[in-house]
Amino acid sequence: MIQNTISWIKQDYKEFPLRFCLEFIAWFMSIGCTIWMGYTLPTPPFIYLYPLFIVQCTIFAWAAWTRGSTGMIANYLLISTIDIVAYVRMINS
Repeated sequence: MIQNTISWIKQDYKEFPLRFCLEFIAWFMSIGCTIWMGYTLPTPPFIYLYPLFIVQCTIFAWAAWTRGSTGMIANYLLISTIDIVAYVRMINS
């Protein structure tokens, strides 16, 4: 199972290195945002977190599009849209 996973990761990188690297960066951003938000509760700095959420969700949406995954595109575009609206509302309040 581990060998199959490693082989799949190598194949994924060979097929589209840019997508692989951007997905890895987006994943790292997602984990970083989650840790940052959890560490700063009850008042997380959404002024900084929302742009990071939006960027990583947009990267994931693009990656899903290049893979042909309709469900993931819809999910990440919806999350990006929700976060953009929330960020604008926060800035305007």
